[in-house]
Amino acid sequence: MNHVAKGQQNFQVTLFIEGGRCWYSQKSEPCVSQNTFLFADHKPRKARMDTAGKVIKCKAAVLWGTNQPFSIEDIEVAPPKAKEVRVKILATGICGTDDHVIKGTMVSKFPVIVGHEAVGIVESVGEGVTTVRPGDKVIPLFLPQCRECNPCRNPEGNLCIRSDLTGRGVLADGTTRFTCKGKPVQHFMNTSTFTEYTVLDESSVAKIDAEAPPEKACLIGCGFSTGYGAAVKTAKVSPGSTCAVFGLGGVGLSVVMGCKAAGASRIIGIDINKDKFQKALDVGATECINPRDFTKPISEVLSDMTGNTVQYTFEVIGRLETMVDALSSCHMNYGTSVVVGAPPSAKMLSYDPMLLFTDEHGRAAPFGGWKSRDDVPKLVTEFLEKKFDLGQLITHTLPFHNISEGFELLYSGQSIRTVLTF
Repeated sequence: MNHVAKGQQNFQVTLFIEGGRCWYSQKSEPCVSQNTFLFADHKPRKARMDTAGKVIKCKAAVLWGTNQPFSIEDIEVAPPKAKEVRVKILATGICGTDDHVIKGTMVSKFPVIVGHEAVGIVESVGEGVTTVRPGDKVIPLFLPQCRECNPCRNPEGNLCIRSDLTGRGVLADGTTRFTCKGKPVQHFMNTSTFTEYTVLDESSVAKIDAEAPPEKACLIGCGFSTGYGAAVKTAKVSPGSTCAVFGLGGVGLSVVMGCKAAGASRIIGIDINKDKFQKALDVGATECINPRDFTKPISEVLSDMTGNTVQYTFEVIGRLETMVDALSSCHMNYGTSVVVGAPPSAKMLSYDPMLLFTDEHGRAAPFGGWKSRDDVPKLVTEFLEKKFDLGQLITHTLPFHNISEGFELLYSGQSIRTVLTF
C-alpha cells in the first residue's frame, strides 16, 4: 500500500477504502496524499474507513402503507450479521413488481423498502462470508441461491427455499436491519434497493465484473434476465418458430430479445400502448398488434395471422386475463405458454382444462430459470462482450430522490425502464 500512499505517479491502479478494507480498480489515478485519492472525475475525496461494524445513517424511499407515496426518509442500517453483506447501492431500476406492493396486489408488511433490481459495492461483510469481500461490485438477488436446498441442487430448479416471494420481510435470522423513526422497516424480496445502503444474506449477492456500468448492469438483477431467460432457458425457443409476447415493457422487450437470439423467425409483440411498438421492432419483434384494434379474442387474431402456428407465448404483464389469453393463443398440441409477469397474490386463476389435456404446456419463469449466483456473473460477462444491448431498454435515468417521478413515467407508459442513480 505504501507505494500508492506516497503518491507514485506510474502505478495503473486506484486505491479505494470502504468499511476498513482496501481494494483496487484497474483504471488508475495516483494518490494526492495519504487517505485521499483521485476518483474517475479527478476530484480528491477522503476515503471512508470507519463504517464497518457500525450503524450507517442514510436516505431511503420508505413505503408506509398501500397506495401511499414514497417518502424519502433518514434511516439507520445495522451492520451485517453472520453470513450477511452490507452493500452501497449505485444504481437501481424501477420494476412493475415494486408497484404491485404499492397497489397491494403483492403481499407485504409495512413500512417497507422495496426495490430489487440494482448494482452496488460491498461495504462490509459479516462473519463467515466467503464469496464476496468489501469493494466487490455485486448484484443483489431477489431469487437467492443457497446451493444447499433441493431446488438449488436440482439442475432444472432455481426457486431457492430462502426466496421471499410472500412478504415475510426479514432476513434469514427472522429480523430486519432497517429502522426509521425508531420503528423497524421491512425488507423486500431479500433485497430492498431503494436505499443508499442495504443488507442482504450472502446467498442473495452475486459478484460481477468490476467494469460493468451500474446504470445498465442493474437490469440483469431482474428485468432483462427474467425476460431473456424465459425465452432462451425456460421455453427453449426453437429456431424458425413463431412467438407471441404479451406486454412490451422492459421485461417483455427482453423476451423479444431472447426470442430473436434463439432464432425465432416471427416474433409478434402485443400491447395496448402503440408507443411501445417501435422500440419492440428495434429489439427484434417482426410485427406488433394492439388487441383493442380487433373485435374477436386475441387468440383468434393470432391464429388467423399465423395459420395457427404460434408455438410459444409469453405473458409479461401479470394479469390473470392475459395469462389465460396467452395460454389460449399457443398451439393446442405442441405449444408452450410461459408466465413471466408476477401474478397478483390475492387471486386465483381459472381456465379451460382442455388447454392442458391437449398437451399444451404452461410454464412459469421465475428469474428466467437462471440459477442466480451462478448465472448472473455470466450474463454480465456476455453483456460486456456485447452479446446483447441493455441500453436499448433504458429510456430514463433519474437521481434517486426523483423516484416518484420515475413511477409516474411507469404509470403513464412513457418509460420502458427508468434507472435511479445515487
